[in-house]
Amino acid sequence: MSKDSDGSYGHVLKYTGVFGGVQGLNILLGLVRNKIVALLLGPSGMGLASLFGTTVDFVSKSTNFGVPFSGVRRLSALYDSGDASALEREVMVVRAWCLLTALFGMLVCVALGPFLSQTAFAWGDHSLHFMLLSPAVGMLAVTGGETAILKALRRLGVLAYVQLFTAIAALFVSVPIYALFGEAGIVPVIVITAFITMLLTLRRSLQVQPLQLSWEKHLVGEGMGMIVLGVAYTLAAIAGSGAEMVIRSYLNVQGDLDILGLYNAGYLLTITYAGIVFSAMDTDFFPRLSAVQQDVAATNLTVNRQMEVSLLLLSPMLAVLIIALPVLIPLLYSARFLPVVAMAQVAALAMYLKVLTLPVAYITLARAKSMAFLLLEVSYFIVLVVLMIFCFECWGLLGTGIALLLAHLFDYVLINGYAYMKYGYRCSVTVFRYAFVQLSLGAFAYVLTLTASGLAYWLLGAVIVLLSGLFSLQVLRRKTHLWEALTRRFRR
Repeated sequence: MSKDSDGSYGHVLKYTGVFGGVQGLNILLGLVRNKIVALLLGPSGMGLASLFGTTVDFVSKSTNFGVPFSGVRRLSALYDSGDASALEREVMVVRAWCLLTALFGMLVCVALGPFLSQTAFAWGDHSLHFMLLSPAVGMLAVTGGETAILKALRRLGVLAYVQLFTAIAALFVSVPIYALFGEAGIVPVIVITAFITMLLTLRRSLQVQPLQLSWEKHLVGEGMGMIVLGVAYTLAAIAGSGAEMVIRSYLNVQGDLDILGLYNAGYLLTITYAGIVFSAMDTDFFPRLSAVQQDVAATNLTVNRQMEVSLLLLSPMLAVLIIALPVLIPLLYSARFLPVVAMAQVAALAMYLKVLTLPVAYITLARAKSMAFLLLEVSYFIVLVVLMIFCFECWGLLGTGIALLLAHLFDYVLINGYAYMKYGYRCSVTVFRYAFVQLSLGAFAYVLTLTASGLAYWLLGAVIVLLSGLFSLQVLRRKTHLWEALTRRFRR
C-alpha cells in the first residue's frame, strides 16, 4: 500500500486535520461562550436557548427543499466539466431558489408560531418569539445556498474562514447581550448571529462567483431537478430536526428547563466534540466517495480508510473526555451542571459507534439513493425518540445517555447491514482490529468511572488515555509520512 496516494492515509489525515483544526477552534470558542452563557443564564436559560435554536433549525431544514445538498452535486458536476457559462447559469438558479425558500421559510415560521409555542412549551405563550425568529430562518436559507456554491467550487479554505469568524462573532455578540438582558436576549442573539453568518458567507461567495441578476421566469423552473433530488434529503433533515425538537420538548414538559439545559450541555459536549473528526467527511470524503461510487472495490477501500483514520484520531479524544468529564463540566460550564456527567460519559461511548457508521452511510448518498437514505434516517430517528422517552422514564437524565448509545448501536447494525446486502460493502479486517482495541479501551475507561475514585481513578485513567493515544500514533506513523514531516519541522 502506498503511503500517500490520493485517498490514502496521508490524504485523509491531511484534510481531516485541516477541517478538524478549524472545527476544534470553533468548538473552543463555543465552549468559552457556553461557559459564560452558563454562568449568565444557568441551566434553565441554556435549555430555553436550546429549544429556540432547535426549532429554528427544524423550520429551516423543513423549508429549504434540500438546495444546500442537491445544489452541491449539480454545481460540482458543472465545475468539473469546465463549462463556465453553464456554471454561472446554475449559480443563478441556486440563488433564485434560495431566495424563494428564504421567503417561504419566514412565512412558515410566522404562520406556525402558535403551533410551535404549544408544542414546545407547557407554559406561557411564546408565539411572538417564534415569529421574531423568522428572519433567522430566511437568512439560514441564503447562507446554505452560498455555502453550497463555495463547496462545489472547492473553496474549502474560504469555508474554514467563514466558520472561524462566525464563531468569533457569536462569542462577542452573545456575551454582552446575555449580560444585559438575560433570557430576554436569546431571540436577538439567534437572529443577529444568523445575520452575521450570512454576511460573512455572502462576502466571500460573491468574490468567488459575482452576483448576476436575472428576471427570467423559467429560471426557477430550471431548478426543479435540483429540488426533486433534494426532497428526500430534506425530509430526512426534517425527521432529524423534528426528532430533536420532540426530545427537547418532551424533556421540557416531563422534566423542566433545568433538565433540558443539562441534557443540551451533555449532548453538545459529546456530539460536538466528536465533530472535530467528522467535519471533514462532508467536504472531502463525500466528493471522493462520489467519484468511485460505482466501483465496489474502490468504494470499500475509500470507506474503510476514512473509517480507520477517523477511529484512530477520535478514540484518544473520547478516552480523555470520559475520564476528564468530572473536571471539564465545572470548568466549561459551572458546578450546577455536574449532574450531567454520568449522562455525557455514556453518550461518549455512542461516538465510537458513530465513527463506524457515518462513512458507510455516505455510500447511499454518493449513489443518489435518496429514498433509501430517507428510510434509513427515519428509522433511526423513530428508534431514538422511542428509546429517549423509555430510558428517561426509567433512569432520568442518565437514561438520555443510554438512549443515545442504544440508538447508535441500532444505527450501526442497520446501516452496515444494508450496505453489506445492497452495495457489497465489506468492513476490512484492519477496521475490526483497530475498533476492537479502541472500543475495549473506551469500555475500560467507562468501567473505571463506575468503580474507582481518587488517585487510583486518575492514574488508571491516564494509563488508558496513554495506551489509546500511543496505539493511534503508532499506526498513523507507520502508514503515513506524518512522523517524518513533524521531525523535519522540529529540526528546522
